[in-house]
Amino acid sequence: MIAPQELMQTLIRLDTTNPPGNEILCIQYIDSLLNEAGISTTILARDPNRPNLIARLTGRGDAPPLLLYGHVDVVTTVDQEWTYPPFEAREVDGFIWGRGTLDMKGPLTMLIAAFLKAARIDLPGNVILCVVSDEEAGGNYGARFLVEQHPEQFDGVRFALGEFGGFTLYFNGGRFYPIMIGEKLSCATRATLRGTGGHAAFPVRGSAMGDLGRVLDVLDRKRLPVHVTPYTRIMLEALAAELSFPANAMMRGLLNPMLTDRILDLLGESGMLFDNLLHNTVSPTMVRASEVINVIPGVVEVGLDIRLLPGFKPDDAYREIRALLPKGLDIEFEVVEHAPGPDKPDMGLYNTLADIMRNADPEGVPVPYMVGGVTDARFFSQLGIQTYGFTPMQLPPDVNLARAIHAADERIPVGAVEFGTERVFEALQRFGEANAC
Repeated sequence: MIAPQELMQTLIRLDTTNPPGNEILCIQYIDSLLNEAGISTTILARDPNRPNLIARLTGRGDAPPLLLYGHVDVVTTVDQEWTYPPFEAREVDGFIWGRGTLDMKGPLTMLIAAFLKAARIDLPGNVILCVVSDEEAGGNYGARFLVEQHPEQFDGVRFALGEFGGFTLYFNGGRFYPIMIGEKLSCATRATLRGTGGHAAFPVRGSAMGDLGRVLDVLDRKRLPVHVTPYTRIMLEALAAELSFPANAMMRGLLNPMLTDRILDLLGESGMLFDNLLHNTVSPTMVRASEVINVIPGVVEVGLDIRLLPGFKPDDAYREIRALLPKGLDIEFEVVEHAPGPDKPDMGLYNTLADIMRNADPEGVPVPYMVGGVTDARFFSQLGIQTYGFTPMQLPPDVNLARAIHAADERIPVGAVEFGTERVFEALQRFGEANAC
């Protein structure tokens, strides 16, 4: 059987930058590995050049089927300065360097390698491996397509393992392993501002462009209101239980909306880990106004990347934004794309995964975690599937996962995929221990 590191390096060398994706060669390579191991596969595709692969292992039937899933597409490297070519997967200074080492060809390798290894053991239930295209650009050719057009492929699944979780996080002198139990919800929005337009030689006060400036200034300076969801409460209470004073008091203080923002400001850089988990957030990212320089636009459109906390809907965020803006501002909001998610997590498999991490590193502390971004978990949740981000990797203190993903010089420590493969393999042996929480 191919070694995990070699598998990862091969996957990285297959350029699947999305757009355009062109994931077919990567999927075909994975398909050949599984077929060589005697595992049959199913290929489903909305576009033949952007296929998705599903494979199954049969277990005893003592537990519901477990889903493993990950994506083969990666984000662009355009306009980034890399120390080593991003698609060579070169080993230097104890790391494998390349696009996808962290997101997510390295983690996907763990899932595939553990799945191949599990083909030789007695499993508590069926295990489904799903390798998808197009996660980085919305999932329309990948997870969303499968969930909407082929939901029968996932009948009976209660839990899934996917990205991100089980990585090393250093906080307040401690070593933690966040296990993802949920994520925020993406809500791409078009905001439209209207005002008096005209010839640019005759300036207009109170124009749509002026209103845009006021909107951007407010969103740059102010947070939306504090909300403590079940996901964040579970995470902060778990951290507080492991930290000493005064850090434990600060974690509990974050749960008090009257104190939350003050404490976040006191935490400084460390507070970034929690800030977007306690607020709906909005980031202006695109502007469309006049097509020519000498015309004052009567209409200005601004693209807003809104991330909703579990349990919230687009209109909730729009009300919160309006409450911050000057009265009388003519602004309309339109949902461009949004996928709902569950209001609270199913924690039935968490204790098993946490125990696996404790055994792997007795000095490390597993904690539940809600990720501020979005993954394909939002689509599988529509089938009632609880995803755990569980692709464990031990990282040195100077590697900040949040800042390394999608950035130049993305890299993973040598040996990290082997470590993660063993932890996922343990989960495949033990997922029958899940309780009915």
